[in-house]
Amino acid sequence: MAAGEEQSREYLRRHRLPELLHRLGALLLFHRPERPREFLIQVLERVKAGRRAEGEYPFLMDEDNVEAMFSLLDVLGQGSIRPAQYR
Repeated sequence: MAAGEEQSREYLRRHRLPELLHRLGALLLFHRPERPREFLIQVLERVKAGRRAEGEYPFLMDEDNVEAMFSLLDVLGQGSIRPAQYR
């Protein structure tokens, strides 16, 4: 592998850019905002604030989404699910 290619790979890995780009793409597809550029700017501002511990890191799903998914799996309302259901 060429030195320039290795440096590029290291740069991407060090800054975790593939993960960030994947998350941004997933957020775009999940929310489908009318103004995607403005949406991405807002998300990146939230990432920046989250890293400074001044806000929450933007997640694909919020607590309400997790509770809704859990209730779909916990159809009897037992408050727990089996490991197989979790997987």
